[in-house]
Amino acid sequence: MLRLSALGDITHVVPLVRTLQAGFPASELHWIIDKAGLKLLDGLPGVYFHAYDKRSGVAGMRALRQSLAPLGRFDALLQMQVAFRANVLSAFVPARRRIGYDRSRSKDLHGLFVNERIADCPGIHVLDAIGSFAEPLGLRQTQVRWDLPVPDEAHAWARAQWDDDGRPVLMISPCSSHARRNWYPDRHAALADHAAAQGWRVVLCGGRSDLERSTADAIVAAARTPVLDLVGKDTLKQLPALLARADLVVTPDSGPMHIANAMGTKVLGLHAASNPLRSGPYSDVRYCVDRYDAAACKFLHKPA
Repeated sequence: MLRLSALGDITHVVPLVRTLQAGFPASELHWIIDKAGLKLLDGLPGVYFHAYDKRSGVAGMRALRQSLAPLGRFDALLQMQVAFRANVLSAFVPARRRIGYDRSRSKDLHGLFVNERIADCPGIHVLDAIGSFAEPLGLRQTQVRWDLPVPDEAHAWARAQWDDDGRPVLMISPCSSHARRNWYPDRHAALADHAAAQGWRVVLCGGRSDLERSTADAIVAAARTPVLDLVGKDTLKQLPALLARADLVVTPDSGPMHIANAMGTKVLGLHAASNPLRSGPYSDVRYCVDRYDAAACKFLHKPA
C-alpha cells in the first residue's frame, strides 16, 4: 500500500487495512507512509511500515527501493495517492498488479504508474473510495472499523489535562492544513463563550505550526471566558486520546476531524471549502455546518 499523507486520509486507510486482514489473514501488508502518519499509526497490528521522508526526494526513493529489495516483487501495490511525488515514488516499488484510482480522480500522470483502476463511483466519501481498493482483490469493505493504536500512556496523559467535573467538553481544533478551510478566530471565541454559558468546558487543541499557535492566541484573547489551551502540547500518539475525551469536537475538514470520528467522538464539521458528504466525519454528518454550495456560488459564481 502507498499512501503517504495527510493525517485524515491516513486514518481513512485503516478500515481498508482491517478489510484486507480479514480477507487475507495469511498475507503480509506493507505500507509506505510519511513520518507524521507513522507517528500516528505506529503499532498498528499486522502492518509493516516503510517511512518515506518527502524532503529526501529521489535519493529517498532509491533508498526505499533498496530497503524493499529483500521482499521481492509484491503481488499487488495499492497506489492510493495521485500526487506527482507519490506517483513517481510508486515506480520504485516492484509489484505485479499496480492498482490506482479511476480516471475521474486521476491527475499528475497517475495513469502512467498503474495497470489497473478502481471503479468510478462519483460523489462517494473519500473513505469509501479508499475502501474500494479492496474490490480488484475480490473483497468488499462491508464494515468500517478503526481501532487506532493508542497506548495506555497516551490515555493517561489525556486524563491528566483536566479534572472530570461532570461538565461536557467542547474541543475546538481550529486549523486545517488548507488555510481556506479555516474559520475566523473571533467566531471560534464567540462559540467558546456561548458553550461556556451553557455549562461546557472549552478546550483548544492543535499542532505546533505558527498558524496554529497564532490562531489559538487570537481565540484566547477574544474569548470572554477561560479556555484551556492545549495547542502544541500533545504528540500525534496523544492526539487520539485527547480527542476521545471530548463530547464534541468543532473543526474544519482536517486530520483531527477524522481522528476524532475514528475515536467515536461526535464532530461538528465546518464545511465551506470542502463537501461534507465526501470529506466530512464519516460516521455522522448531522452536526456539520454545510456552506459548500453557498461558498461555490459566492466565490466561483456557480453551484458546487
